[in-house]
Amino acid sequence: MPEQVKKRLEEEIKQLEYELTTELPAEIKKAVALGDLSENAEYHMAKQRQVFVNARLGQLKKRMGELAMVNLVNIPRDKVGFGATVTVFDSSKNEEIQYKLVTSEESDVAQGLISTTSPIGRSLLGKKVGDVATVVTPNGNRELEVLKLATIHDTGE
Repeated sequence: MPEQVKKRLEEEIKQLEYELTTELPAEIKKAVALGDLSENAEYHMAKQRQVFVNARLGQLKKRMGELAMVNLVNIPRDKVGFGATVTVFDSSKNEEIQYKLVTSEESDVAQGLISTTSPIGRSLLGKKVGDVATVVTPNGNRELEVLKLATIHDTGE
C-alpha cells in the first residue's frame, strides 16, 4: 500500500477516535445537563454525529485491512494491474492518453490517476499491449487500445 495513503487513513482514524472518545462525550454530557432530552437539539446532533463517526471509523479500519492485504507478488508483470502506467489510444477522442492505476484514495482523473475500481480501470485490468478494452459509459462505449505498459514491477514503486 502506498505510504501516503496509509498515513492519510491513519491520521483520519486517529482524529475520529479522538472525537469519539473525547469531544463527543463532552458535548453529550453538556447537552444532558441542559435537561429535557426529547427537545434537546444539541443532544440529538451529538448522538447523530457519534453514530456517523462510528460508521466512518468502521469503514476506514476495514479499508486499512483491505489495503494491507495487497500482495505485490500477485500483481502481473506483463498485464495491466495495480500501479501500472498505461498509454492507450482512445478511438472516440482520437488521441493517446496515459493513465496510472491507483487505489480509490489516490485517484485524480485530471492527473491521469484512475482507480482500479473505476470503469476505465476495471476495463484495463488484465490487458496486454495490443489488447482493446471496451469501457461502457453513459455516452456509449469507448474503445481503448493499449499501446504501452509499465507495470509496478517495471517502475519500482
